[in-house]
Amino acid sequence: MSLLSITDMKVSYGHIEAIKGVSLAVEEGEVVTILGANGAGKTTLMRTISGLLKPTAGTITYDGNDITQTRADAIVGLGIAHSPEGRRVFGTLTVEENLMLGAYTRPRTEALETRKQVYDLFPRLLERRLQLSGTLSGGEQQMLAIGRAMMAKPRLLMLDEPSLGLAPIIVKNIFAALADVRKTGVTILVVEQNARIALKLADRGYVLEVGKIVHEDTAKALMASSEVQEAYLGKG
Repeated sequence: MSLLSITDMKVSYGHIEAIKGVSLAVEEGEVVTILGANGAGKTTLMRTISGLLKPTAGTITYDGNDITQTRADAIVGLGIAHSPEGRRVFGTLTVEENLMLGAYTRPRTEALETRKQVYDLFPRLLERRLQLSGTLSGGEQQMLAIGRAMMAKPRLLMLDEPSLGLAPIIVKNIFAALADVRKTGVTILVVEQNARIALKLADRGYVLEVGKIVHEDTAKALMASSEVQEAYLGKG
C-alpha cells in the first residue's frame, strides 16, 4: 500500500480544468519529483493534496485513508506538511516564531526537540533565530519555509519549487539538506522546474504537462530520456 495514492483526480478553477485525471503514487521513504513547465498544474496538484483546494473528481488516499475532502488543518495533523511556492514566511515574526507556528499540532516538548533538529539541519536559521523573517535573504527564507514544514514532524514532506529564484550555491545547499532529511525516513514529494537537481535527489519522477501526467519512470530513466533532456534538462 502506497503512503500517498491519487486516482483520476480532476481540479477546476471555475470552468477551467487545471488537473485532468491525474493518477500517481508515492511509497513510504521515497523521494518523488514532479517536473513540468509553468502552468502545467504542479502547484494546483500540491495545493489539492494538502487540502487547500478540493478536487472535482477522483480520490486522494493517505496511509490507507481517503482524505479527498479532509480539511487542510486536519491533513497536517495526519502527517502531511506543505512548504509552498514562494516561501510564504510570516515576515513580521521572527525565525523562531515562524518555526513554532509550524508545530501547532505537536506537544511543546516535542516541538522544541524538532526545532533543534531544524537548527542542526540549517545552522543559518539558528544564527538568525531572533531576526524578523521579512529581513532574511531569499535562501534563508526558503530554509525557514522548509524548516517550518518540518516542525509538524511529517511523514510526507511536500515542497513546491524549493529552488525558485535562488543562487546555484544556495540551491545546492538546500538539496543537500533534503538528502539528509530523507535519511531520517521522511517521504518527500517535490515539485521542481530545476529537473536536473530534482532527479539527482529523487527515486522516481512524473512529468506533468497541461494538467496531465505524460511521463512516469525512475529518476535515472527520466534523466536518460532524450525527450525529458530536450524539454527540461538542457545542456550540461
